[in-house]
Amino acid sequence: MTDAPRSRLALLLEAVLGLGTDLDPRGTLLRLVDGAAELTGAAHAWLSTTGPEPDVLTGIGSPAAPPGVPDTPHRLRVPIHVEGEEFGALHLAGRAGGPFTAADEQLLRFLAAQAGIAIANARLYGTARQRERWIEGAAAVTTALLTGDAAGDALTTVAERARRLADAAAGVVLQPTGEGGMEIVAVSAPDDPGGLAGATIPPGSPVLEQLFAGEPVFVEDAATDPRMTTPVRHRFGPGMMLPLRAGGRLIGTLALPRRRGDRPYTGVERALAVQFASQAAVALVLADARRGRERLAVYEDRDRIARDLHDLVVQRLFATGLMLESTQRRPGAGDVEELVGRAVDDLRSTVREVRAAILALQRHPEPRHAGEHPAAAARGPAPPATVRDRVLRETAAAAARLGFAPSTRFTGAVDSRVPGPVADRLLGALRRALAAACGRPGVGRVEVTVDATAALPDGRDAVRLTVRDDGGASEDGEDGGGTTVTWECAV
Repeated sequence: MTDAPRSRLALLLEAVLGLGTDLDPRGTLLRLVDGAAELTGAAHAWLSTTGPEPDVLTGIGSPAAPPGVPDTPHRLRVPIHVEGEEFGALHLAGRAGGPFTAADEQLLRFLAAQAGIAIANARLYGTARQRERWIEGAAAVTTALLTGDAAGDALTTVAERARRLADAAAGVVLQPTGEGGMEIVAVSAPDDPGGLAGATIPPGSPVLEQLFAGEPVFVEDAATDPRMTTPVRHRFGPGMMLPLRAGGRLIGTLALPRRRGDRPYTGVERALAVQFASQAAVALVLADARRGRERLAVYEDRDRIARDLHDLVVQRLFATGLMLESTQRRPGAGDVEELVGRAVDDLRSTVREVRAAILALQRHPEPRHAGEHPAAAARGPAPPATVRDRVLRETAAAAARLGFAPSTRFTGAVDSRVPGPVADRLLGALRRALAAACGRPGVGRVEVTVDATAALPDGRDAVRLTVRDDGGASEDGEDGGGTTVTWECAV
């Protein structure tokens, strides 16, 4: 004995309950199509959409019958309304046993009304989840900017996070140029072939007038919009350009273009992106202020170390040197004279090295990144590294390989007398000499001397680099001769 067919009421209740279990609009509509076919016994059921809602639903069918549906007069169309507007229509064809009845239509209208409610609820849920993601993204950006170490990555962080949230083809940040235009300074575009960084919007563009006024710019198709003037506009379709404003000042622009043919941004997405840009701008300013405080703390600490070195160490070394010199001049010094002389020379060398360290401490610790926030750039560029700085940097790098710090001595106005091209060659020679010293056995001391008062045999002014090491010393301490490398060049 077989079960009797389920009643239409039971089928209707099952279909209605099924509509409320799926928070995805597309899943809701697929359930609607299946339920309508089962309720009426239709052989074919499909759905067509009438409104431009690609963010909620991509078309399941069309007003015309899809392929495979026979051309029959026995068809039924029932509209679906969502929040008072026609969203689409449910189509049925091929009912077994004859044409569709008034009862069929009544059941389907009730089912379509329930589907409209379910779709509206799914939309609300989707919007809430979307807001939650954007809020979480803004919080993550703020945390990353306020705790990160790399200042140059701040703008890229904003571009990357916004691109993912907006489901955009690219996320770019532009900054104002000195000529009144804007230039792309940070890019996040994993699928793009490149060429975005450095692209500019020329001064006087209508887009810039809106952005400088603090108004976002929304574009339906970047390739055809006359306001878009960048050379990369042909790659993209829908997009939005959001001003990054803080303290009433435009510090940049966040652009989020989608690929050509992609769905346009909805009103909800636009509003969420504008809020994200506002929070990101504040986070950028706060992060820059934090980095400024950290730099100031470094400068103050270096000044303190320099003062301590000068006031304590240098004075004590001078006093010790004077004492040794007075001991050396006493009658009957005998065999200690040579030993004292060597000690005095070592102290003088130490004084010169401490002075060099003081000068290095008093300089800026790091150049600013090209992509750093404009609030930092407004303070002016950091001074370029001097010849003295570059030499000390090379010896410091060699210290890690040698196991000790080379002794470094400067004679004359090295920074002012040695031009850039000569300094580059000098650094190359120093790097090679230090590398050779690192590879020699028995090296326990390396002396680097840069003399800007040297002269060539023909009388021309020159700079002379001397790198001397004690490689080859025996185990009992006797000098094995060592190695001396000398390089000089006219200045």
